[in-house]
Amino acid sequence: MKQLLACVFSILFIGILSAQQSNLKVDQDRLEKRIFDLAEFGLQANGETERVAFSDADIEARNWVIKTLEGFGMEVKIDAAGNIIGTRKGNEASFKPIAFGSHIDRVPNGGNYDGCVGSMAALEVIQTLNEHNISTKHPLEVIIFPNEEGGVMGSRAMAGNLGKSALGVVNSTGYSMGEGIMRIGGDTTKLNGAKREKGSLAAFLELHIEQGGKLEKEGLDIGVVEGIVGLNWWDVVFTGFANHAGTTPMNAREDALLAAAKYIVAVNEITNSFEGAQVGTVGRVEAEPGAPNVIPGKVTASLEIRDLSLEVIQKVYRAIEKKTGEIAETSNVTVAFLPLDTTAEPALTDTGIQKEIALSAKSLGLSYQYMPSGAGHDAQDISRFAPVGMIFVPSKGGISHSPKEFTSAEDMANGANVLLHTILALDKKLD
Repeated sequence: MKQLLACVFSILFIGILSAQQSNLKVDQDRLEKRIFDLAEFGLQANGETERVAFSDADIEARNWVIKTLEGFGMEVKIDAAGNIIGTRKGNEASFKPIAFGSHIDRVPNGGNYDGCVGSMAALEVIQTLNEHNISTKHPLEVIIFPNEEGGVMGSRAMAGNLGKSALGVVNSTGYSMGEGIMRIGGDTTKLNGAKREKGSLAAFLELHIEQGGKLEKEGLDIGVVEGIVGLNWWDVVFTGFANHAGTTPMNAREDALLAAAKYIVAVNEITNSFEGAQVGTVGRVEAEPGAPNVIPGKVTASLEIRDLSLEVIQKVYRAIEKKTGEIAETSNVTVAFLPLDTTAEPALTDTGIQKEIALSAKSLGLSYQYMPSGAGHDAQDISRFAPVGMIFVPSKGGISHSPKEFTSAEDMANGANVLLHTILALDKKLD
């Protein structure tokens, strides 16, 4: 009889706990206040915030985050790459951590939401769990990655992909990555210590603003990210013949810039001719000798192609290359496509985690859409050694990397609630 009663009470307790968790919500006002508090670090006289990685403002903001995590009773460390890692203990010592977070550094003259929403939401999730005395089987890790905007530095180091050559890259503060790592409490002499082995995390989640306008345009609350696009870059060099603009007839010119102009139009037309969400961009053109009265003899133009599939990237590239060859021939110039080292492989998110994000959104009465991420994120590198998921919330006007960047308090809270409930769902389902 006692065993039966104990079983009944256990079932009732679990039922009550499940009901409590299903109604669990973050504090929207507190989350927004943290965004505003974070924006104080690097605040300028014009009301905008400058907080580039390695700056004094960045270091002050990082110290504030560390103190906040410690105030939650978490064990906090800075790894060799400068990643801030706060750990909340789980009930099962053998279970691997569920990690979540983002970054707080900004591009020069950037906004208050890129990276910051995911980071402040991570703090809010921990505080909400603490306030409701909810424990998890898995340890929970809040990770704040350094210098995301300057080359996803912290997450690359975790994936073991931060090479020595990257340490010499200097950002707008005047510090190199190597100097910056030492400045924020890391140690470049022990950089391998930041590397995580494959399977060391049960899952990683990143909440982020969309940085585009799809969700707002469709009136949707949540984006379930299917993956982060890969990208390839090329320099496209057109070589003609520089000559006097006044004395060379139009039909006798070898105008490299004219050919490049036709190429730019072709990139747009060809990229649009394929089904899918691939994008092709020419963002830089350099003409030589660059004088108004000289026909350009050489032009170097860029080419960037992004998609979730490397196969699609190559297919679009081959079509552009073929058409550009035809343009060069009819323009009486030559053309060469020179691949650059700036490439990133597509990173697909885990389908199981995608499902849990969608179910969490649905249970909260939020509308959602599956979509790719056209921008790079820390989750891209984390996916090399752990299953990852990404949650998008709307960006007003699709504006990002700008002081006009904005996401409403309600949208931020929606994303944080989906993050919270996805973490709890994964905690139940994963070993």
